[in-house]
Amino acid sequence: MVKARIAAIDVGNDSLKGIFGKMEAEINIPNIIARDTEDRPIIGVEELDNQDPVDGIHIRVHSPTLKDNNAIYRVGYLATKSSNATELDPGSNKSEEDQTLIMLFAALALDAARDENKNNKTSNNVIDVTYILGTGLPLREVKEGKDVGYRSRLLSSVHQVEFLVTPKHQGLKVNIRFEEVKVYPEGFAAFINLVMDNELNIINKALIDKRILIQDIGGLSTDIAVIKNRKVDDDKAQGFNLGVAESLEAIREEIRSKHGIELDSRRDVVEIITKKSDRNHIMVKGSRTSVHDIVDRVLLELAKKQYRHLRNIWQKNSQTEICYFIGGGSLILKDYLKTLNNNLDGYNIDFFEDEKESIWMMANAYFKLIADYNRRTQKEKQPEEQKLAKTK
Repeated sequence: MVKARIAAIDVGNDSLKGIFGKMEAEINIPNIIARDTEDRPIIGVEELDNQDPVDGIHIRVHSPTLKDNNAIYRVGYLATKSSNATELDPGSNKSEEDQTLIMLFAALALDAARDENKNNKTSNNVIDVTYILGTGLPLREVKEGKDVGYRSRLLSSVHQVEFLVTPKHQGLKVNIRFEEVKVYPEGFAAFINLVMDNELNIINKALIDKRILIQDIGGLSTDIAVIKNRKVDDDKAQGFNLGVAESLEAIREEIRSKHGIELDSRRDVVEIITKKSDRNHIMVKGSRTSVHDIVDRVLLELAKKQYRHLRNIWQKNSQTEICYFIGGGSLILKDYLKTLNNNLDGYNIDFFEDEKESIWMMANAYFKLIADYNRRTQKEKQPEEQKLAKTK
């Protein structure tokens, strides 16, 4: 029997973040896929085997849970080079999109295929692996009950990922089963990560009993969790179909029309507006060119909309003590939101200066929660196993 392995995965609108095992492995993949054919051109097999598998994910995915079963995809960095690459659309439900599952299965298969885990490989190049998965969905989808169907889709089947022209893994097939799947509301997960360590011990006593808001700005949506009495107030928590994706697309389109520069994906726009040096600049015919006017205008408009949501929720929860902004979108909008707040209401707001901490917050929270679930389950099993041993 294959021993189940822990996985905590945040399928974010910009990228997937995953933590595996006892935190000895993690993975970050852009959330971009592109339909492909079985053979893709490569220059030299030797070169292929020296590359990082994450840079060349080329897979066939077989799962009865998919609307488009047995299809072939480029995933992540490799997909960004395709003319038919797709990113999740604004207004879509993460729990109902094939793309969410394809990203999830690809990440798990990459973990299973790591050299340390290949002891599960059979003679015919098949790896059988079982996971205990912690993941999450936006508050809006959980409130609508979509987490139940999402969980059952994962648990009900065996899902197979076949690596095609992928560095180091070509020809491997990975059969993925789930022993358990926990789907957490993203706002609750963020609160757990703020106040507890990996053993779920309280590390932020000053925050534990405060009334707080957590505004999670993602690519396609924004969730505002209302925390009081150490839990999310489900009635007052709200989700909105407002993320940074449409604004990034608007910036990308305006750069194309004004400067004639084609950017491959929204991720390219993010790199331009967040890079440490030469921020908000592109190269046009070899000349360094500012796109500051475009970026400022579009992002300020989005920041105003986000600030209106904050104001409305705070007014309905007047005893709130602080609001934390988290997620990739908050990093992009941080300066604009701070300026608006200083000039307008002056709420007590805070951001995470550590970029990785903000982006990985959900994955870290899912890991804490699923690891705690696994510890408790193992403790409950021990007395039963001891009883069985005595009767033998």
